[in-house]
Amino acid sequence: MHHPHRGGMQFWPRRRAARALAKVRNWAQHKDVKPEGFIAYKAGMTHAFVMDKNANSPTKGMEVSRAVTIIECPPMKVSGIRFYKNSNDGLKLVGEVFSSKVDKELKRKTGIGKNTEAPKEFDDVRLVVYSQPKLTGIGKKTPDVSEIGIGGSTPAEKAEHAKTLLDKEIKISEIFKEGQLIDVHGVSKGKGFQGTVKRYGVKRRQAKSEKTIRGIGTLGSWHPNRVLHTVAQPGKMGFHQRTEYNKLIYKISSKPEEINQDGGITHFGNVKSDYVLIKGSVVGVKKRAVLLSQPMRQKAKFKQVQPELTYISTASKQGLR
Repeated sequence: MHHPHRGGMQFWPRRRAARALAKVRNWAQHKDVKPEGFIAYKAGMTHAFVMDKNANSPTKGMEVSRAVTIIECPPMKVSGIRFYKNSNDGLKLVGEVFSSKVDKELKRKTGIGKNTEAPKEFDDVRLVVYSQPKLTGIGKKTPDVSEIGIGGSTPAEKAEHAKTLLDKEIKISEIFKEGQLIDVHGVSKGKGFQGTVKRYGVKRRQAKSEKTIRGIGTLGSWHPNRVLHTVAQPGKMGFHQRTEYNKLIYKISSKPEEINQDGGITHFGNVKSDYVLIKGSVVGVKKRAVLLSQPMRQKAKFKQVQPELTYISTASKQGLR
């Protein structure tokens, strides 16, 4: 009797991330000359009342409750500029320019690279940026380092803007605006070694089954005489890099007292820097770095509207599940 495959095959192989900060390989090409990404830290969730301005919504013009994620966004700094040229094997690094003034926490982690002159011919320019977790309350000083793209019409225009950003801080409000869509790149929660029932959603076997109940009945047929990769088996689960597309920004603010909850955000503490409120949930655990970027697959019919929040819950979430 035929039945569908038990367990999702959307992401295969189920490969664990190399590090806790997601790596972005492709950046959306926008004409606005500004950085296209930002390193931030997930704080937690709460709920807010928002005026529904969607013309096609049955609750248009009404006050609706929405779950929101709080993401703390301390200013990030630019430590270098990298120049790339197209080749048959993709982008090839042809030059780097590093800052001579970087935080001591970054020197401990990576040191300062050797400068090379900016090349005369290049096809793309990217920034090397690092975060400042010391400005948050997560108990971490070592910065997270990432390479982000720059918007612009020509490589020369990108390079000129990149040179003005070297040694300077970049705030979240300089890159994103309220009411726009963004992509969130993060690494999911690690769950360790798990069995087939939790890992793939395999149905439990009957109570009198031999050997095991929370397991599969067979590894496969006699022929082909090998175990296929589609067979659900136990293994490590979680800590996967994931991208959530088209997340809506409700609020960007530099007043953390507006969002701090009574007794502090559970398992995080108080927000101390700039923050953003994003509609819905965000991949990853609290205190983990996420990378926000300009939308790669923005909806064609989306119209940016200034959100109107009437209430943000700051009640204590202690003891709530």
